[in-house]
Amino acid sequence: MNTAELKQMADHLRMVAVDMVYKGKDGHPGPALSIADLMSVLYFDEMRLDPKNPTWEDRDRFVLSKGHACPIYYAVLSEKGYFGEKVEDFKLRALGSKFQGHPVMNKTKGVDMTSGSLGNGIAIASGMAIAGKYKKKDYNVYCIVGDGELQEGICWEGINTAAAHKLDNLIVFVDRNGWQSGGSVEETIGINNVRERFEAFNWHTQEINGHDIDAIKEAIAEAKKAVGKPSVIVCNCIKGKGLSYMENNNAWHKGVPSDEQYQTALKELGGMQ
Repeated sequence: MNTAELKQMADHLRMVAVDMVYKGKDGHPGPALSIADLMSVLYFDEMRLDPKNPTWEDRDRFVLSKGHACPIYYAVLSEKGYFGEKVEDFKLRALGSKFQGHPVMNKTKGVDMTSGSLGNGIAIASGMAIAGKYKKKDYNVYCIVGDGELQEGICWEGINTAAAHKLDNLIVFVDRNGWQSGGSVEETIGINNVRERFEAFNWHTQEINGHDIDAIKEAIAEAKKAVGKPSVIVCNCIKGKGLSYMENNNAWHKGVPSDEQYQTALKELGGMQ
């Protein structure tokens, strides 16, 4: 896909995620919408995958550490063809549904790791990357983590481990949208100096606009050139990106659009295609 097509796909994924939350009457739309552009580039331009063979040993791996943002993940997997026909009603978070409120690898095709207990993603992705090195595989491991969950100590254990093992097959994206469930990151923990902290752990670091398709693509290409270091791409994002009433509004960390708000989403995001 070219840049325009990837951007269009990102907005379509946003609409599918909003539709999913609206129909399921529960979910986390704000954290999902902020990473739509990253997911579009990863799944429709970057990652080596085979939806017909989800456990293919040589596939690239993906870990959504901020598992509550799973509506965008499910939207991507559906569009990519992991479930055959595109899913019309995901029955998000419903009892018995394979689309739970956090991704479960043994329930949902294409999910490489169960997540949702915040902070675990980088450590898990590091383990996958170490396994790839050990088996002499050339796959890459990608992980999206929220800036709020970086307050978890296990994040920094994983970050330290990745640097120690020189995991240049690991690329972490930080969704630096400035918010977490209880308020702003800076109010909670202090200065949100993500890039400087990763640099201190000897990672290859970049900082970009997380909604700029070309910037995302270029940053991934640059990260792949790093030798002997894991890479982090700090993505300055807007929580709820794409919807006027959700953007930078932490009330939408978790919530369900009203009928009127759903109609606004259809207008602003181009409708259900």
